[in-house]
Order: sequence, then structure tokens, then C-alpha cells
Amino acid sequence: MVILGKSGSWFETCLCCLLLVHRSDKEMNRRKDMLGNLKSKVSQMASSLNMSNFANRDSLLGPEIKPADAMGKAAGLDNNGLVGFQRQVMREQDEGLEKLEETVISTKHIALAVNEELDLHTRLIDDLDYHVDVTDSRLRRVQKTLAIMNKRTKGGCSCMCMLLSVVGIVALAAVIFLLVKYL
Repeated sequence: MVILGKSGSWFETCLCCLLLVHRSDKEMNRRKDMLGNLKSKVSQMASSLNMSNFANRDSLLGPEIKPADAMGKAAGLDNNGLVGFQRQVMREQDEGLEKLEETVISTKHIALAVNEELDLHTRLIDDLDYHVDVTDSRLRRVQKTLAIMNKRTKGGCSCMCMLLSVVGIVALAAVIFLLVKYL
């Protein structure tokens, strides 16, 4: 059982306990410094843990009922009142579970929609990959043809070779344009 200090924090309780136990001033100052360091670490950890998550929990599940509140409400009730109070609490819990079920079902539908979208994108990427491979093989064939033509002209570049190169490049650009346009 933890005894809380006036403000109710565990650290305040530790500080009160330290004051109750007879220690030297040096030891007391050392422990106060340690306690201060622990407080700062707790506040740093609390700020790093985005406290807005608790607000999200409340919006999903409703505010948490403290056991002390429930005990205070049930303290003055007779047996019939206690049974009625229990039924009321159970109804509230059922409503909370129904809200949670709606949230889970909504999340499920969103996940299924995301999965369908990912499947579609995967198919599109696979199709694009296939067309890129086809275009790559055509480009390699044109490059081989150009290399053969270049050897036949013995390294010299004639007008005919230049013309064929330009036509090949234009045809390849047209094929790439059509692939991009219709995908």
C-alpha cells in the first residue's frame, strides 16, 4: 500500500518519507537531488509518450470509471439497489462494447479497402514491369542492329546510317510514349 503525500504523487510521498527518517543534511540533499532528477525524467518520459493517446482512448471507450466512484455510489444501496446499480453498470459496459465493436468493424473495412488498393497497385506495377522488359529487349535489338551497321560502314557514319538511327530512336520514343499513355 502506497501512502500519498498532500498533492497525491508518489514522489511527494517519497519526499515525506525521507523527511520522517533521520538523515544527515548531506544525505538529505543528495536524496532530494535524486528525487528531483527522477521527477524530471518522469516528466520527460510523459511528454515523449504523447499524452493525446489517452484522449483518443476516452473518445473510443468513454471516460474511465474509477473503482472509488463506483464504491461511493454503491455504499448506501440495499440489495435491490445494488442489483439495479450492477445492471446499470453492465448496460453502460455493453454500450461501450458496442461502440468498440463499431470502431473495430470500421477499422476492418478500412483495412480491407487498403488491401484491395494495394493489390491493384501491385498488378499495375507488375504490368508496367512487363512492358519495361519488352521495351528493353526492343531497345537492345535496335542497339545491336546499329552496332552491326556501324561495323559494316567500318566506323564511318554515312547519311543512311544516321537516318536509320534517327528513325529507330523516333520509333522507340513513340513506343515508350504509347506505353506510358495507355498504362
